Amino acid sequence: MKILALDLGNFKSVAIAYDTERGSGQYETVVTSKAAVAELVRRVQPERVVIEICPLAGWVSDEVRRQGIELEVAGTNEERSRWRKVKRKSDRKDALKLAQRSALQELKLVYMPAIEIRQWRSLISYRQRVMKRRTAIKNNIRALLVRENLSWSRGKSGWTQEAVAKLLALSLPLQEVKSLRELWRGELRVELEALQALNQQLREVEKKLDQLGAASSEVERLRTIPGVGPRLAEALVAQFDDPQRLKNSREVGPYLGLVPKQWQSGETERLGHITRQGSSLVRALLVEASWAGLRYNPALRELFQRVRRGRKDRRKIAIVAVARHLAVYCWAMLRDGTRWRDPAGCLSSQSS
Repeated sequence: MKILALDLGNFKSVAIAYDTERGSGQYETVVTSKAAVAELVRRVQPERVVIEICPLAGWVSDEVRRQGIELEVAGTNEERSRWRKVKRKSDRKDALKLAQRSALQELKLVYMPAIEIRQWRSLISYRQRVMKRRTAIKNNIRALLVRENLSWSRGKSGWTQEAVAKLLALSLPLQEVKSLRELWRGELRVELEALQALNQQLREVEKKLDQLGAASSEVERLRTIPGVGPRLAEALVAQFDDPQRLKNSREVGPYLGLVPKQWQSGETERLGHITRQGSSLVRALLVEASWAGLRYNPALRELFQRVRRGRKDRRKIAIVAVARHLAVYCWAMLRDGTRWRDPAGCLSSQSS
């Protein structure tokens, strides 16, 4: 069997055409471009192409699939995928390691969705990055006001239209500031203009996401769950993509990193913090929706109280359990094409 393993780089990539029968291969360095990679695959004519997950993996996967060749995309979080206690590491060794582990079927493969789903996921993540930038600007403005000993309302009341208008009245265009003592007013104006620009970007992104969600029956289906809004619904639909690829409900928690780490030796077994594998954005949205769901969803509230056992120190444990069960139910709804039903104890088990 001939395996083409690619160690992808931003500008140049190292490839090895590995012959599994001989246990050796031919190395080659190519420019990291669609045309060069496509020509390499056509020329080598491998039976399988192997790459590691990275920002470049999307379009490389598209090209390999377009040529009808088997593709393996390896994850990088697995312990055996990391280089430890080695004196020499090179791109050639990386490519050879990929090919050899693929031949032995030792790679932990990750799912590579179609380009449409990747673009949807990217826009969902972009919204989160815009929100983080907006939060950073708000924090800078608050720090500036504290520095100048100016009191301001806390929470959302400090960012209403009326509150922002008052801030604008305090500010000045930076070029119009005449005194060094008043430079803070120019700084405030620059930050407020950046805040307005980010708010506009966020509105545009959310408008597009709302359009995509309205056109998706899966998103509308998940929104029938009390406490699940458009942002969580679209993130879960894009993340699961094909729910059938998970064999049963027991795979949902590990897939989203919502199960505890486990240390076991002999008769000793200890559980730690959650693994945090998978999408951190989806995990955060699940936890946020779970807190909101306690107010609107009796099934989630009952589960939370049962896991919490009346103890304050188990609140985080309980909300993670709620998030995991909520993810399981969303996955089951997507798999079966069903809408929300609220029978007693519907979230208390994780049957497949």
